[in-house]
Amino acid sequence: MKGEVFSMNTLLMSQNEIKELITMKDVVEACDKTFQGMGDGTVINPTKVNLDLGETASFPPYSGFMNAMPAYVGWSDTAGIKWAGGFLGERKKVGLPYITSLIMLIDPKMGNFTAVMDGAYITNLRTGAQTAVALKYLFPRKSLRLCLYGAGMQGHTQTMAISQLFDIEEVHVYDISKAAAERYASDMASYVKGKIHIANTPEEAADGDVVVCVTQSKDKFFKNEWFKPGMLLFPMGSYQECDNDCILNADKIIVDHIGQTLHRGALAELGTSGRITEKDIFATIGELAAGKKKASVANGEKILCIPIGTGAMDIGVASVVLDRAKKSQRGKTYAFV
Repeated sequence: MKGEVFSMNTLLMSQNEIKELITMKDVVEACDKTFQGMGDGTVINPTKVNLDLGETASFPPYSGFMNAMPAYVGWSDTAGIKWAGGFLGERKKVGLPYITSLIMLIDPKMGNFTAVMDGAYITNLRTGAQTAVALKYLFPRKSLRLCLYGAGMQGHTQTMAISQLFDIEEVHVYDISKAAAERYASDMASYVKGKIHIANTPEEAADGDVVVCVTQSKDKFFKNEWFKPGMLLFPMGSYQECDNDCILNADKIIVDHIGQTLHRGALAELGTSGRITEKDIFATIGELAAGKKKASVANGEKILCIPIGTGAMDIGVASVVLDRAKKSQRGKTYAFV
């Protein structure tokens, strides 16, 4: 463009550099704005595309998956895509983290790639943040009791994010690894106002206002009889985690993205069979954030909330990282063209 200085250089950023530029508070704020944009139409988020590399398919036998997750985020005028997945199998054997991810950003006006950065750290933080933002619109009190299934990285970031907006009175945590639960209790002590109780069974942990399931379990371990009136249930793992009656008997179902939530995660089985359809979804988190619909457990309803994860959250957070990196001259540039 005549008279404008235009660079085709792309900023490359490592995970450690990203960690120095954003906090969980920043991520919660970015996710809140992005949900509002999803509700008012200024965020565009197509359904993610899944590549099964042996997560559930018999071939290839690599016990993993990758998702392509594009989005345009209006509040930062940024577009991009996250290429991300999770691997057990060989990756787990050599001690690498479950999540692997890169985020690529473009200038939506010119189409040039403005940044390529690690996506695993942003993924972990924004997955916790999206729960906290959903709670902001669904949970009426300033303090809550948390039931947590899964004491790994996601268990940590869920707790960190929720503590940004609520006082956590106590936590009942269950993990199939007692050592993981004990590490969680030690690591998260400063984020929880009261006591962290380590449960010996899944049923023992089902004592609180908000239930968050962030496990790799393929069992429908959370039972409908544990799902009490006035409780919020977040089944967020790759598989169902709660039994069919939890879903079918919920007073309201809230999701982040209708198209993809009906075909992956907690609703996949019932969605594929037609027992749960779009008409059974009360609202998206975006509609709540934009003020188009209202829901709350204040009246004793049982609410199921499923933020399965959208590329828009990652692109929104990554745009904050890119802006700060430019201002502080962080990262390295590379001319691909």
